[in-house]
Amino acid sequence: MSEVEPVERTRVVARDGDRQVERDDALAVEEPLEIRIRPAQGGPGRPFVTTMRTPGNDEELVAGLLFAEGVIQSRSDLRSLERPVDPRIDPELRSNVMVASLVPEAHARGEKLERGTVMGSACGVCGKTSIENVIPADAVPLETRLRIRPELLFAMPERLREGQSVFSKTGGLHAAALFDAGGRLQALREDIGRHNATDKLVGFFLLRGELPLGNSVLMVSGRAGFEIVQKAYAAGIPVVASVSAPSSLAVELADAAGLTLIGFLRERRYNVYAHPDRILAS
Repeated sequence: MSEVEPVERTRVVARDGDRQVERDDALAVEEPLEIRIRPAQGGPGRPFVTTMRTPGNDEELVAGLLFAEGVIQSRSDLRSLERPVDPRIDPELRSNVMVASLVPEAHARGEKLERGTVMGSACGVCGKTSIENVIPADAVPLETRLRIRPELLFAMPERLREGQSVFSKTGGLHAAALFDAGGRLQALREDIGRHNATDKLVGFFLLRGELPLGNSVLMVSGRAGFEIVQKAYAAGIPVVASVSAPSSLAVELADAAGLTLIGFLRERRYNVYAHPDRILAS
């Protein structure tokens, strides 16, 4: 079954000064995705969480979310990702359900986590049962020899915008992109939720068996919230840059995690909030 399209059309009344017209407009699609987990030996699985997302790259989203939640710790923990074959589910709704088959250890971790609500597109750590699960006391700070030049950072916002194909149509999506140490774009994902875009991006590399990403820079289009830093740390990404502001808890986590956190990266300016030693002076 084909994926739901990420863009839909609607009619709007548009005002421009003294002129009022009726015209078509493009909207970014927001749909629920129910994620189910089951043991590798089979079964229908049980609901783990429902998250609001923009359709597309659903397998990557599920892999990245389960990784960020600590359910899977490597590619080998995930046996398969598929749409359900449950005859009780309306065929038209199956595009909004994914079933993850997990090895016994990962399935046991998933069974221990409690889920009671739908994760909205603005909620990055709603699934976590406590703050201690997100910042473990024994967290080891990231260590890397990565050093980057300011010119590399200055070029990233434009490269991020150039890769946002759905945003260019709707103006309503966030993006997360991964750059290598030379400033080359490795991958970019879009979603109505910035945490979803990051999960899709991390999931892409996880499914390829390429984590951790210790020689990379993560660039996000929205603010650098706590959940973005948490997901970057889990994936081993040592530098996170944002076009907007970080939150106080994001700065606190970045400092403790050994992660370089950059905010307000635009118009050849930026602020470094944690671990500035990775940014060369010139």
